[in-house]
This record gives sequence, structure tokens and C-alpha cells, in this order.
Amino acid sequence: MFFLEIELGNGSYVTVRRGVEDASKIAFKKHAVRHQDFTTLTDSDWDHVDVPFERAKELLDSLLDWRSLKPWHYRKGLGYFLRSQSDFGDVFQLGKFANKHADWKPFLAHILGFDAGIIVQHYEKTEALEDKQALAATIRQEMGGDIEDASKVDGILLLKRQEVDKKQRLLDAFDFRTQDKVDTKQVVDHIDERIAALNARRYSLMQNRKKIIASLEEDQILFDPDDAKALFEEAGVLFAGQVKRDFQQLIAFNRAITEERHGYLVEERSEIEAELKTINGELNTLGKRRSEMLAFLSATDSFAKYKRVSAEMVTLRADIATLERQREFVHRLQQLRTEIRTLAEEKIHLQTKIEADVEARSADKDSLFSSIRLYFNEIVEEVIDSKALLSVGVNQYGHLEFRAELLDDAGNATSADRGHSYKKLLCIAFDLAVLRAHLDEQFPRFAYHDGVFESLDDRKKENLLAVIRRYTALGIQSIITLIDSDLPKRSAGEPVFAPDEIVSQLHDEGDRGRLFKMKAW
Repeated sequence: MFFLEIELGNGSYVTVRRGVEDASKIAFKKHAVRHQDFTTLTDSDWDHVDVPFERAKELLDSLLDWRSLKPWHYRKGLGYFLRSQSDFGDVFQLGKFANKHADWKPFLAHILGFDAGIIVQHYEKTEALEDKQALAATIRQEMGGDIEDASKVDGILLLKRQEVDKKQRLLDAFDFRTQDKVDTKQVVDHIDERIAALNARRYSLMQNRKKIIASLEEDQILFDPDDAKALFEEAGVLFAGQVKRDFQQLIAFNRAITEERHGYLVEERSEIEAELKTINGELNTLGKRRSEMLAFLSATDSFAKYKRVSAEMVTLRADIATLERQREFVHRLQQLRTEIRTLAEEKIHLQTKIEADVEARSADKDSLFSSIRLYFNEIVEEVIDSKALLSVGVNQYGHLEFRAELLDDAGNATSADRGHSYKKLLCIAFDLAVLRAHLDEQFPRFAYHDGVFESLDDRKKENLLAVIRRYTALGIQSIITLIDSDLPKRSAGEPVFAPDEIVSQLHDEGDRGRLFKMKAW
């Protein structure tokens, strides 16, 4: 069971009890005198017992009354005043803020004295804009990217509905003469013309294919130099070696040309056969369609025609239903575009206000941010005799960018702040500067820094210790941890810390040297 005694702003105290086994049940007790031992207190003597975790957070928040943090909860900023080793990697972004910048940048801007309200609104507008853009992209994907113009969809719907009305009147009148005329014209004017054109093209392709096949069969070299030599010897004619070689070279040359031509012919034949296959498929489809229409025209059974037109009506109604859904998507997409434009304009307006606010508060020497800047530089300069700059800018997306840099004599940023020891010093200086700037407000007044003297030389350790003591005198409770090897070296017998400055001294010489004075588990 753990007990934490907290001094409140009005000088009273509250002790918080929380157990390991039942961590979600928490107890509170207010008291006027410090250093109380409530380990044996019965539950009935506590002011609040078994308070659920969420309710306990709200209760402690009201007791602490850190109203300068509002509208944020007291837990939001504790990381800046309870720095563990993992929190010294970045002055501004703590380890627990590894997620979205919207989780911590508005709060940090608030404690630095900027208008966090417009920053929160800007992040909200950015998120809403991204959501709308993602929804618009999803709708376009569902639409297949075909039609995004509402007027075009409405026009197609108008034509489809007109066609439905015509066919419906046809069905109601049980008269198919109009449909017969339409089908007859379509057969004569379109299908027959297309079939004729395809047949002409097919004939041309087949003739070309025939010529290519013939060429492939003819491209053969029948002359053999060895056979020619034997023939000449039988006739008593000398067939010299040079002549034979010339014929062989000529044959090789012709063979190379023939092979290249053969490749072109094979490729052309493949293209012709592929096109013939496509043409044959289309001719089959058109022939089937032509037969169906001619059958319709020659049919004497009106019920067969009625069935045919009814089937077309079903298809048209299905098309209309699809188009109506598409029109809903298109109208929703147009509405989203309007909302996106509005959000984008509002975001730009907020970005302008953020830039103006940052510029105004940075230029105002009496602003809270200017005070924190001066305290920050004062601490760093006192410890390492180097100036430090705290700055805030606005990037192209309208988000704040925080920077803490060491400066050289010319006022230019140096790379010294990238080292771990100096980065830790910048974190300590930032935390103390923020606390000092808020001393007159209802704000936390403590800072914990782990391994505060690590990697510093003795002179810088003494300087930092002097800063910590001065800030303690101002009313800031500074809690530091270190190992004895990190203590600055002094003359024999001269202690670094007074006995009342040491809260706990840990060692390995028994249970009394453990943090909670208890056996290990």
C-alpha cells in the first residue's frame, strides 16, 4: 500500500492511499499538519474511501486547483515536472507524447502563454478535413471513378425514364408496331452494316495471312556448295576453294536476312490471327442478335413480344436504380467538396490567427513567453556560460514548431545541444523556467529530474546546484536524484548537501537502504 502526502496551494495537505492489489480503489484524507502517518488509519477515518480511478482523478484535480492548466487536467503536464531518463531526449515532446502532435502541442503552447484555443481548433479542422477527404476518396472508389457530374447522371436518368415510359405505354396498349419499326431500323442501319464491315475486314486479313504462310514456305535456301562441287567434278569443271567460300558467305548472309524476315512474318501472322479471333467473336454475337430481332419481327405471337419488352423493362428499371444510387453518391460527393472547401478556408483563417498570435507574443517583451525565454537563457548561461534560445515558429501546415538551441558568440545556433548532457540541461532549464514564470498563478511548484549531474564537469555541477538552490528559495520544490560518483569533488570533509536537503539515501547494506525500507520481493 502506497501513501503520498501533497501540500496544497492554501497550505493544507492531502494524503492519497493506493494499493497494488486493488489499484482502482483510492482513498483521500485532508489534514492541516504535514508528515502524518496514516498507515494504520481505519477506512472510516478517511475522507473518501474506495474511490474509482476516474473519479479519483477528478477529485484530486479539484483539490490541487491548478486552474492555470485549465482546460487541461492536472495529469497532462506532470511529465514536464516529473522527468525520467526517457524524457530527456527532447525538451518539448515527452516519451508519453509519442502519438499525434495534437495530444501535446496545444497544451505546451498554453503553458508558454500562447492562445491554445485556436491551436486546438486548427487541429480539429485539420482532422475534420482529412476525414472528409478520406470519405470523398471512398465514395469515388465505390463509384468506380466513372461519373462525378450530377448533371450528366440526371440527364442519363431522364433518358432512361423516358424509355421506360414509352415501353410501358407499349405494354399497356398491347401494340408492338412501334417496337417493330425501331428493331427493323436497328437491324438495317446498324447490325447489317457492322456485319458487312467485319466480313470485309476478315476477308482482307485472311488474304494477308495466306500470303504470309506462302512466304514462310518459300523462304528456304536450296543451294548446297558441297553438292555443287561434286556436280562440277563429275562434269570435269574445277570448283575452287575460294568460290566455295564465297557461296557459303552468300548463303550465310541470305540466311540471316531470311531469319529476320521470318521473325517479322511470324509476328504479323500472330497479330492477324488475334484480330481474326476478335472479329469472329463479334460476328457471332451480332449474328445472334440479328437472328433474335428477325425472330421478333416475324413472330406472330404477341405474348412472345410482350415477354421480350417486359424483359427490357426489367433491365431499364435496374439501370435506373443503379443510376439513382450513383446520383446519391455524386450529390454526396459534391456536398463533401463544398464542406472540404469550407474547412480548408477555415483552416487557413485559423493558421493566419496562429501566426499572428505567435508573432505578437514573441515580440511582446512583457509576455509570458518572453519571461520564460529570459529565465531559460539565464539558467543555461549561468551553468555553462553559453546563451540559449527558446523559439516557436509556425510551419507550412499551420502547426507550431518548438526549438531550444545553444548559441555561439555570434548568436548562431550550435550543435552542442545535440549531446545528451547538454540536452538534459536544456530540459532542466526549460522546466524550471516555466515553473518560475507561473509562480504567481495556481500552477505546479515542483520539478523532479533524474540523474541531474550526469556527464557534467564539477564546475558545471556546482553552477547547476546553485541554480536549483536559488529556485528552491523562490518557492519551487526541486527534487533531484544522483549517485555518489556524480557528486562534485570538494575539499576533504566538506559535504555537497546539508542533512536537511537529503530526503533519502539509498544503499545495498540492508533493507534500510531500500527506497521503501522493506524486503525485496
